[in-house]
Amino acid sequence: MTIKIMFSKSVQNSKQILNCIKEFKSDLGTVFGNGDRNIIKLFDLDGKTINIKSFKIPNVVNKVAYKYFRKSKAKRSFEYATILLQKGIGTPQPLAYFENFNKFGLLDSYYVSEHLDCDLTFRELVEIPDYPDHENILRQFVKFTFDLHEAGIEFLDHSPGNTLIKKGAEGKYNFYLVDLNRMNFHESMSFTTRMKNFSRLTPKQDMIKVMSNEYAKYYSETEEAIFENMWMETAVFQEKFAKKKRLKKRLKFWKK
Repeated sequence: MTIKIMFSKSVQNSKQILNCIKEFKSDLGTVFGNGDRNIIKLFDLDGKTINIKSFKIPNVVNKVAYKYFRKSKAKRSFEYATILLQKGIGTPQPLAYFENFNKFGLLDSYYVSEHLDCDLTFRELVEIPDYPDHENILRQFVKFTFDLHEAGIEFLDHSPGNTLIKKGAEGKYNFYLVDLNRMNFHESMSFTTRMKNFSRLTPKQDMIKVMSNEYAKYYSETEEAIFENMWMETAVFQEKFAKKKRLKKRLKFWKK
């Protein structure tokens, strides 16, 4: 058995964090979210709340891959969070990652960060059209995404639940990315890559129109071209998503 663990330089209570990880499967801590694939628990650490994400145990192929060929999701989450903060992009403060290997590969892994209490996520903007200050939040989110693109960051899981939003002063909002293990980093991002990065966020054309209008304020393309491409990429993603849903239903039916 081999254990690998890395702490942020700022961490001073590493023993307590390690103990929380060791006790993750016990009754200690509070389960956060629905835990469909990965399980998140919250723990108290010297008066602060920390967030520990336990990643789903990988299949046989990925067990080997994560040991010899690829970084685990926990390690990538930790490293990508560090990069985001260095580039001035919001994300909860990374504290540690933990990997547990045997001779066959990766067994389990954990990512530890400070827990961030947010006012809403992007999902509320999609599901609640009359959410207070809806358009202002949406436009500020678009500027946040533009800054992300300008920094060369392609967040592959840029989807409704993965941006936490906190209200600041004087109508300003702060945005924080979570679920960080899938990212690409570029010297510069093409127009196509930028537009595709919006495809998972909303199926609503009225939101796409506002997003296109705001993005056009900062990018050297016409609002019409931005809308056309953003909407096209959204439609492509929605069709793929619908096909996957239909396939899952069929598989469930045949398993009965």
